[in-house]
Amino acid sequence: MNDVRRFTAMIYRENDGYISLCPELDVASQGDSVEEASANLREAVELFIVTAAASEVEGRLRGEM
Repeated sequence: MNDVRRFTAMIYRENDGYISLCPELDVASQGDSVEEASANLREAVELFIVTAAASEVEGRLRGEM
């Protein structure tokens, strides 16, 4: 069974691009459009969750709750 979690995506314009941030995990990305920044952030969060130690993920999540 897969657990589903929802995370916040904060996206803001910076110069000619967009910065995206997931504050719960302190993971960031960027893109040339809002859609690209969002997709890149989603990929970065997924990669972080898959590659980071479970204790690292849980430690970051507890800091936001």
